[in-house]
Amino acid sequence: IIDTAGRLQIDDGMMQELERVKAAIRPDEILLVADGMTGQEAVRIAQGFDERLDVTGVILTKMDGDARGGAALSIYGVLRKPIKFIGVGEKTDALEDFHPDRMAGRILQQGDIVTFVEKAQAAFDQDEAKRLEKKVKKEGMDLGDFLTAMKQIEKLGPLEGMLGMLPGVDAKALKKAKMDPKRLKHVEAIILSMTLEERKKPEILNGSRRARIAKGAGRPVNEINKLLEQFRGMQKMMKKMGMGGMPGGGRMRPGLGGMFGMR
Repeated sequence: IIDTAGRLQIDDGMMQELERVKAAIRPDEILLVADGMTGQEAVRIAQGFDERLDVTGVILTKMDGDARGGAALSIYGVLRKPIKFIGVGEKTDALEDFHPDRMAGRILQQGDIVTFVEKAQAAFDQDEAKRLEKKVKKEGMDLGDFLTAMKQIEKLGPLEGMLGMLPGVDAKALKKAKMDPKRLKHVEAIILSMTLEERKKPEILNGSRRARIAKGAGRPVNEINKLLEQFRGMQKMMKKMGMGGMPGGGRMRPGLGGMFGMR
């Protein structure tokens, strides 16, 4: 893999350099990395590079944004060159194979359940999930278990990106939800500021204990109160689920979105 420096298609000197590189190494593939958020500008850039280098495919980045894949349709429609991969984040594990049918589902707000399930299977620790399930069935869920579950969810990546894969989720409404990416870190700080006894028996958390936890976590007391309220909601939901399917035909219990910082 030879990675060349970024450049504009209108810079003739830099484009000539790429032509010399191509002639020298005779690559099997020439992949153009384009910004998916630039819309029609990405198409013009792709055309310019294709005319000079005859690219074999495209990698579209920032596909976790609001563009929702319009650039992918435009680039393929003009170049007739395949979209090989899409970038949906900033880390190396955020590079995904491009599936036209799944992207079409996202554009039409029909969701992308297949990718959602694949991400969940890859991110979740199956042994830990089984241990947690067995423990919750036998003893019920405590705040330590709650934190473990939240950390598993955190591995899935940005929550708005995952929710955007669910059918019927409106991208604009999701953006307005204002999810706080630091919310899970705040929850972790609060729970880790508790003693083991407090995590197992949150009912003993009186005013003075909550004040101590708030000071240790660097968070206001009202956040501790809100977390405990959400935890009680989660406990009730787990009892209804019996660690099986979601109650009420798969609907999320009202108010649980708050644990992710949704307002």
